[in-house]
Amino acid sequence: MGRYFGTDGFRGEANVTLTAESAYKVGRFLGWYFGELKKRAGDCSAPKVVIGKDTRRSSYMFEYTLVAGLTASGADAYMLHVTTTPSVAYVTRLDGFDCGIMISASHNPYYDNGIKLLNSNGEKMDEETTALIEDYIDDKLNVFGKNWESLPYATRDKIGKTVDYASGRNRYIGYLISLGMYSFRGMKVGLDCANGSSWNIAKSVFEALGATTYVINDKPDGFNINEKAGSTHIESLKAFVKKNKLDVGFAYDGDADRCLCVDEKGNVVTGDHILYIYGLYMKERGKLITNTVVTTVMSNFGLYKAFDAAGIDYAKTDVGDKFVYKYMSENGNRIGGEASGHIIFSKYATTGDGILTSLKVMEVMMAKEQPLSKLCEPVKIYPQILLNIKVKDKSAALSDKEVIAAVEKVENKLGTSGRILVRESGTEPLIRIMVEAESAAQCKKYAQEVASVIKNNGHESV
Repeated sequence: MGRYFGTDGFRGEANVTLTAESAYKVGRFLGWYFGELKKRAGDCSAPKVVIGKDTRRSSYMFEYTLVAGLTASGADAYMLHVTTTPSVAYVTRLDGFDCGIMISASHNPYYDNGIKLLNSNGEKMDEETTALIEDYIDDKLNVFGKNWESLPYATRDKIGKTVDYASGRNRYIGYLISLGMYSFRGMKVGLDCANGSSWNIAKSVFEALGATTYVINDKPDGFNINEKAGSTHIESLKAFVKKNKLDVGFAYDGDADRCLCVDEKGNVVTGDHILYIYGLYMKERGKLITNTVVTTVMSNFGLYKAFDAAGIDYAKTDVGDKFVYKYMSENGNRIGGEASGHIIFSKYATTGDGILTSLKVMEVMMAKEQPLSKLCEPVKIYPQILLNIKVKDKSAALSDKEVIAAVEKVENKLGTSGRILVRESGTEPLIRIMVEAESAAQCKKYAQEVASVIKNNGHESV
C-alpha cells in the first residue's frame, strides 16, 4: 500500500485525513501529468478526465476542488454528477478519456470519503502513477528525469473547462438494460439503494426489463448513505422481502460496485453464493473459460467444497477487487469476486458492478426457472468469525514470532475441517482475524486465542 492510496483509492475522514487541499493536488497532478504524456507523444490536445460522485455531503467539496486542480493544469473535466463507480469505469473506457475519477468511500459512513482513480481502460489506476501523486502531495516529485518543486499552471487558451456529461450516465443505464436476456415481467424485486449512487439508476433498469420493483433507502440527504442500509446492513432488506413476499431482493453499497442478495425466504445470499451460482451456470453452458472462478482468501470454506463437487477450479488472490481483476486479466478468467459482493464479469465490465451482478443473478433464476434459495442449496457456508483489532503497527503485529506461532497452532487444530486467516486491513489500522470451522463455538475460541497473543504482546492500540 502507498502512503495515501490503499487498496481502493485515497480514503479517509473528510477534511481530516482526506482534505480539500489533497483533492486539489490530486487534480493538479492528473491534469498536468496526462497533458505531459500527450505532449511527449506529439498530441497537444487537452487531457479529458471524467468525474462521478456518490451522495455524501462532502462529495461536492471534493468534486469542485478536483475540478479546480484539473482545469488549472489544463485538463477538461467531464461531470457525470451522482453516479456509480462502475458507470465511471464504463464511460472512461467507452469514450476515450485519459482517466476517470470516482468520489466515494464506498460502504463507509457519510463522514468518510475517497478518491478512486481509473486508467483509460476503466481499470484501477496502476501503483506507479498513484505513487507519483503521493510524491507530489509530499513535495518530492521526480518524474520525466527531473525534480519538480512545483507544477506549471495552464494559462490563456490552455486553461481547462468543465462539461456537463450526464448523457454518459444515461448511456450506461442503456447498456445495463441491453444486457437483460430475459423479461422480468411477473417478478417482484426489492432494491436497497443504501441512499447512495444507485438510487436514481437501479429502479430504472429493473422497470425497463419488466420487473415490479419495491425500493427502499432511495432518499439520500448527504448524511444517510449506508446508514442502517445497503449491503453492509442487509437486515432491512431481509425484513422488507419477507413482509412484501418478494421473489428476490438486492442490496447495493454506497457507490454500487457491490451487491448482496436476499432470497424469497429472507436468507442472505453472499458474494460467494453468487460466484457459485453464476460460475456453475457458465460451466453448464460451456462459457466458463479456463474452468476457473477467481476468489479472494476471504471466500468461505464451503464455497470451495461446492466448487470441488461441481468440478470447478478456483484461484485465490489477496483481498481487494483490483487483485481479483488483475488475476483475471492475466489468466483470461471470466468471473471472479469477493464474498462482500464485489463480483467482476470480465466480458461486461472492468470492475465490480452491483447492478450488473443483480441482473446476472436474475438471468440464472429466469433461465433455470428456480427460486434463488434453490440455486444456493449446494453451498453450505461454514460458520465464520471475523475479529478486528486496532493496532499500533500492522507489520510489527503480523511479524511477531509469538503471533505467527499462535496462528500455526490453530491451523494444526483445524486441519482440513476449517481455516484461519490473519491479515492487515488495506484501509484501516486493523489486524483482521478470520476463522472458519464446523461450529461457531470453535470459530470464537480459535480467533480469541490469536487475538489474546496480539493484545498481550502490546500491539493493540487503545
